[in-house]
Amino acid sequence: MSGTEGWGFTDDRGAELGADRVPLRVAAYVRAGAALLDLGVTPVAVYGSGHDGEELDPAKAGGLRAAGVPYLGPGRALDAEALSELRPDVIVDVTYDGKSPYALDEAVAERLGIPLVALSVGSELPLPAILDRFAALAASLASEPVRPASGAGSAAEPVRSASGAASTAGSGPAVPVAESAPPAPVADLAAAEALLRGVAARSGVAVLALSGAGAEQVHLARPQAWPELARLAGLGVRLLDPGPGPGANWLTGDWARVAELRPGLVLFDGREHATTPYGLPSGVRLVPWNPETPPSPAAYARFFRDLAEALAA
Repeated sequence: MSGTEGWGFTDDRGAELGADRVPLRVAAYVRAGAALLDLGVTPVAVYGSGHDGEELDPAKAGGLRAAGVPYLGPGRALDAEALSELRPDVIVDVTYDGKSPYALDEAVAERLGIPLVALSVGSELPLPAILDRFAALAASLASEPVRPASGAGSAAEPVRSASGAASTAGSGPAVPVAESAPPAPVADLAAAEALLRGVAARSGVAVLALSGAGAEQVHLARPQAWPELARLAGLGVRLLDPGPGPGANWLTGDWARVAELRPGLVLFDGREHATTPYGLPSGVRLVPWNPETPPSPAAYARFFRDLAEALAA
């Protein structure tokens, strides 16, 4: 695909986007930008969410800092003129509700006449499908052809997509599938999942995911509300549910509730706006968790391997 060909992509809101040329200058929300960088597309700049400050959160940065990608600050405070000066051809955000971009006011993109792609990272899609959608977008934006992997499937599923799993992610541009070995990051993710599955089967350690909100309050993740946590459960990790109460993604309680659940390992939110765990029982293992891990095979392979190592300890 060259920069002189037309471009089209249907995002996860059902918005049909197009341009006369393949977009070469991409501005993106940090999470989306870090994923695209892993997938071979370097953004011209990234912006944050309402949780973010004026400096790029190291927990969310992925490879963006090392690649020298500028950070513009929180998206909702982003000045349209500053964004316009970057001359982006497309903006890439995420969506949790399938309706609106998460981090940027869509009116900013509309005023500038820049297409805005919003890809789902919510619980309506399983993690493999989320990875496939980002891979498909990266392939559509690549200046050279990208060949998603074909994996070993059953007779009913002879072809696998770029995440190494069959996609259920809805409409988007057709991506040719090559009859070749999976790219290294895809193969590494498959290996990391196999490692974690084996370790989880042997360990039986109870795992609780949470986000600290100070000494008096903590948000406890509901595993099935988070695609990566649901994936962990599917790999055999024994994830604890915080129990009934308000909140679709989190149950908010106190640290005494954490002790009552008796986790052997805590996945704690490592982003800058979250606080470190308070008063956990002795012997509880801690593993940082980024609830906004870049949706790329490389990023999730690292997370799954870190968790496997901690469970095996």
